Amino acid sequence: MNVLTLKNVSKTFGDFYAVNDLSFSIASGTMYGLLGPNGAGKTTTIRMIMDIIVPDQGEIEILGRRNSSFVRDRIGYLPEERGLYRKMRVGELLLFFSQTKGMKKADAREKIDFWLEHLDLSEWKDKKVEELSRGMQQKLQFITTVFHEPELIILDEPFTGLDPVNVNLLKEIMLELQKNGVTVILSTHLMDQVEKLCNSICLLHQGKKVLEGPLAHIKKQVGRNSIALAYEGTARFLRDARLINRFDNYGNYVEVHPAEGVDPQEILHRAVQEVTVSRFEIVEPSLNEIFIQTVQR
Repeated sequence: MNVLTLKNVSKTFGDFYAVNDLSFSIASGTMYGLLGPNGAGKTTTIRMIMDIIVPDQGEIEILGRRNSSFVRDRIGYLPEERGLYRKMRVGELLLFFSQTKGMKKADAREKIDFWLEHLDLSEWKDKKVEELSRGMQQKLQFITTVFHEPELIILDEPFTGLDPVNVNLLKEIMLELQKNGVTVILSTHLMDQVEKLCNSICLLHQGKKVLEGPLAHIKKQVGRNSIALAYEGTARFLRDARLINRFDNYGNYVEVHPAEGVDPQEILHRAVQEVTVSRFEIVEPSLNEIFIQTVQR
């Protein structure tokens, strides 16, 4: 079953196409990456899904229905901009949000205590939101997104302001939610997180879809394997255009992209003649590399 389907959706602001004829579907239980550079149309797409703005044309179906207040109560949305009332106390804030989702008070209080403990915020329950650090506020907003047990969760830059420990905590929760059948849309500029978490992606550029589908399929279809090379010495062979199409120097090692038709073994043979090789590994293209190459094209 598809939890979300967009059919030929467009949105303009004056003469500017923010989203142009966008179509994709997301199956139940999928972790789906909605990606693109700044201004690509990601936020506009999310706001149309949430019925904050209305498309000029096209259709959006959520859980088999047209967009409506009924289906929006079954969605959890974490926007990039925080929407917390800073003067309210944490427990009161969560109780208020629970009422907007139609939760019974007894159920809401139980869920609130569970999630505050789960995200290490229990001792802050009676504190005002403005007393929380930036990272704590991000975790609090995450709680408002998930504690009513939505079937579809949309996370726009969920890791903003979080340290590595709390990034890992949120990732574990997201994976647990997915395991329980929840569909998650993740919009972020952190390609390494998308690569680790998402089954499928949609890459937008200038309002249009330029890549979409299972991540493994996209890597095979679009990317070419590269070589991770660590060495000591002067590597003159890196400047040989007959062997090397381009290379990216990361300080401790270099990522080499062979020229068309060049076998990696040819590069290894040349490398050991000039430098001391401590690492030579053929690696599949990263999502970050695919993102940059696709957008630049």
